[in-house]
Amino acid sequence: MPNIRETNVRSSMQDFPLSIGAILRFGEQVYGDSEVVTLGEGGARRRRSYGEAAARAARLANGLRGLGVDGDQRVATFMWNNAEHLEAYLAVPSMGAVLHTLNIRLFPEQVVYIANHAEDSVVIVDDSLIPVFAKVLPEMTTVHTVLVNGDGDRSALEASGKQVLSYEDVLASSSVSFDWPEDVDEHSAAAMCYTSGTTGNPKGVVYSHRSCWLHSIAICAGNSNNLSADDRALPIVPMFHANAWGLPYAAFMSGADLLMPDRFLQADPVIGFIEAEQATVSAAVPTIWNDVLHTLRANPRPGALSSLRAVLCGGSAVPRALIEAFDKEFGVTIFQGWGMTETSPVAAIAKPPAGTSGDVAWDYQAKAGRVQFGVEARIVDDEGNVMQRDGKEVGEIEVRGPWITASYYKDDDPAKFHDGWLRTGDVGAIDPQGYITISDRSKDVIKSGGEWISSVELEGEIMAHPAVLEAAVVGVPDDKWQERPLACIVPKPGEAVDPAAIRDFLADRVVKWWLPERWALIEAVPKTSVGKFDKKVLRKQYADGELDVTTLG
Repeated sequence: MPNIRETNVRSSMQDFPLSIGAILRFGEQVYGDSEVVTLGEGGARRRRSYGEAAARAARLANGLRGLGVDGDQRVATFMWNNAEHLEAYLAVPSMGAVLHTLNIRLFPEQVVYIANHAEDSVVIVDDSLIPVFAKVLPEMTTVHTVLVNGDGDRSALEASGKQVLSYEDVLASSSVSFDWPEDVDEHSAAAMCYTSGTTGNPKGVVYSHRSCWLHSIAICAGNSNNLSADDRALPIVPMFHANAWGLPYAAFMSGADLLMPDRFLQADPVIGFIEAEQATVSAAVPTIWNDVLHTLRANPRPGALSSLRAVLCGGSAVPRALIEAFDKEFGVTIFQGWGMTETSPVAAIAKPPAGTSGDVAWDYQAKAGRVQFGVEARIVDDEGNVMQRDGKEVGEIEVRGPWITASYYKDDDPAKFHDGWLRTGDVGAIDPQGYITISDRSKDVIKSGGEWISSVELEGEIMAHPAVLEAAVVGVPDDKWQERPLACIVPKPGEAVDPAAIRDFLADRVVKWWLPERWALIEAVPKTSVGKFDKKVLRKQYADGELDVTTLG
């Protein structure tokens, strides 16, 4: 951490803690009439005001007190994006406990590892996820109680020998009055989220009240999502994925309505929800917006997305072709965002410079993002030397700031940190205006004949072809060049894809020596639990001879 200069002059400002409790109190008292809307079966919707959500959060806090949560015990969630999950977001940190969002899409053994590593004591579970959670609950050694949200059959959970209670029954039997502590140390733990663990065990990141508060302010800023009480925010990105990119707290802080899609994440219900509730801001990984695009092309619904003023898209590289299509066909602006669990996660958002439009703006929007105030970024070479921010020099990106982690929970992992900076593992460049361009993840970078090839850029150019739905590029061994790109392509439904034609299409879009010789047509790109391309699966499939590869001369 930077050295703090001592001074004899102290400020006269109140030492007011930056806490989740402060967000809860403000949202309840000032924006109590804003609402959270949860999507249900067949398009049905449940509505609850922020005032009602705050009252239910107080009941939940009292209920958890009765279950022995009286300190910084970890209260986990195994839930979709819904009103009850928001109540846990508010209640658990505000009462002084620690919210731990479990990733419902991880492998069972990873979920067990994470719950035991965090020492979760209580877990709140949506009834639609009971079949999944019942498989892992018996091995969660520190969990003593499960609260079930919904009226589904709880018998599979009860067989574990744990105490299993109805979420609504616990709230109904608890007081609506709770004495929220106002002296919570803003540096104390508020929430935990674990990385997706694509290499080794997942690692825990512990967010402080202060980091969540500051990150929420940043999300509301004009250079970010510009979130205000005029907005209706639809976080499609899961609440277990780096706290839904900060939108739940930012919405409660700003008075923006929250639209929660629950488990209905397919294109049709998402489009219907946007249209019916007039969402103005949304956030999701590129896969979701790709599905929305092709669904609306197949079955046009004029004006369905007309309320959207901005979409934050990230988690993996956003193809420029997708950004351009949404702008041209629907008048919707997609901004790429960049960050990771370790950065809370928003560290950069690719809003173009003022006065730009069309091709120039789209080029900027396709960058990883412009560094947000509160975050400092730099690039370093293999020896750790700081490189120029000229948009040309390429190195590993390092970041620091008040919502950037300095360690992992119970795991210092010093290799991930460098002189107070977080080593992101992303390789790229930073230009003089603070725009970041990601070339690759360090583990995915392709080094051919001693020169780097950006798999991210290649993927974006391939996906610009009208017959391509998705494309993933990985490096594979080559006798002459040590490594060469393998392009794995998912054709659009009903389209015939000819690798030679795709290569011809790329000829004037990338330098010649980047053009892949190896091509494979696949049904779907393997993805991680948070929607990122899982390239290690493709590399293994290639090594095991499981891909049907076409080699072009």
